[in-house]
Amino acid sequence: MENSVGLVERQYFTFAVDEPMPLDSGETLGPITLAYETYGQLNAEHSNAILILHALSGDAHAAGLNSAGKLGWWDDCIGPGKAFDTDKYFVICSNVIGGCQGSTGPSSINPETGKPYGLHFPVVTVGDMVRAQRHLIDYLGIQKLLALAGGSMGGMQVLQWAVSYPECVCAALPLATTARHSPMLIALSEVGRQAIYADGNWNHGDYYDGLRPNTGLALARMIGHITYLSEESMHQKFGRRLQGREHFGYDFETDFAVEGYLRHKGNLFTERFDANTYLYVTKALDYFDLSNGHGSLLKAFENSASVTYLVVSFTSDWLYPTYHSKDLVSALTAAGADVTYCNLQSTWGHDAFLLEVDTMTQLISDFLGRVVAQHGIHLPEAPALAAVPQGSTPDLVTIDSDVIQS
Repeated sequence: MENSVGLVERQYFTFAVDEPMPLDSGETLGPITLAYETYGQLNAEHSNAILILHALSGDAHAAGLNSAGKLGWWDDCIGPGKAFDTDKYFVICSNVIGGCQGSTGPSSINPETGKPYGLHFPVVTVGDMVRAQRHLIDYLGIQKLLALAGGSMGGMQVLQWAVSYPECVCAALPLATTARHSPMLIALSEVGRQAIYADGNWNHGDYYDGLRPNTGLALARMIGHITYLSEESMHQKFGRRLQGREHFGYDFETDFAVEGYLRHKGNLFTERFDANTYLYVTKALDYFDLSNGHGSLLKAFENSASVTYLVVSFTSDWLYPTYHSKDLVSALTAAGADVTYCNLQSTWGHDAFLLEVDTMTQLISDFLGRVVAQHGIHLPEAPALAAVPQGSTPDLVTIDSDVIQS
């Protein structure tokens, strides 16, 4: 793997053992374990740390190869010479609470019963996820993060961090995200949840000793995956090609390539994800509204004007369309924040933040370099034989006439 961080190991941090952590719902949770990975080295001042926040189906494994030989979900952007250059930065990624990849969630053992929590796990919010991450950052001895970055649900966590703990953040990079879920987004989430509820194996969340509701979870994933693509990208990838046959079968088996793709994605998802986690995390997305408790988005950002922002949207993203990011930029600008906004031309839909690697690499690298200079941060010296990415670099952005910096 070119410019890879190599083999990585999942680590664990447990807290709230003696005193449970309060949740936004009014309930408490403890003990709590967060699974996390780190890449690169922390400098002497502990000032070069970047926290990566994952999307709904992500986890702590963001880069390199794990013990199972699986590549991290953002490996294209994390590593030596990449957007988040591990020769310069100490990069952290943790699985959220409510998750199912090592962090405490509904599939974890409830210490009071000795059995998995199931639906006895308390409802968590994006705010709760961030509150738990703050404990991890304190544990790692980091008083102020150089930057936060994430797309989709990860972008919501970035925004929540900046609003809740502005004194702990130099820069925030919310990518392809929103300040609140719209009614359409809530509706899409609910259809996915209903698919799980309708699975006969779901058993009101108490399925851990028997068959799992994989049919419902696969269907929920298929619905969600459609929203991550765009019509143009689906045309380019599949068109109306048939799969495994030369003519229509005139039956209800798989005719089109796109059908086979969605079924494959759905079934693959069930091998690594928990149905109850899907319910809890999508509810956290639906509850998310950054203006809650502040009265408006502008007021939410008033105390975080010291944070430097890079807001990025994509022209073909219909899950979180451009206007969501423009609402963020308007509120940030009104609050007096230093904000750069880029609306990138892309055919990849919502997944563009993962796939537009060359453009994202230059954009993020340049932005982080500016933040480092602004704050006078001393970065580690790159190894003498560090690999250098090959090929020409693109212009700063390929845009839909939208680059705003204040």
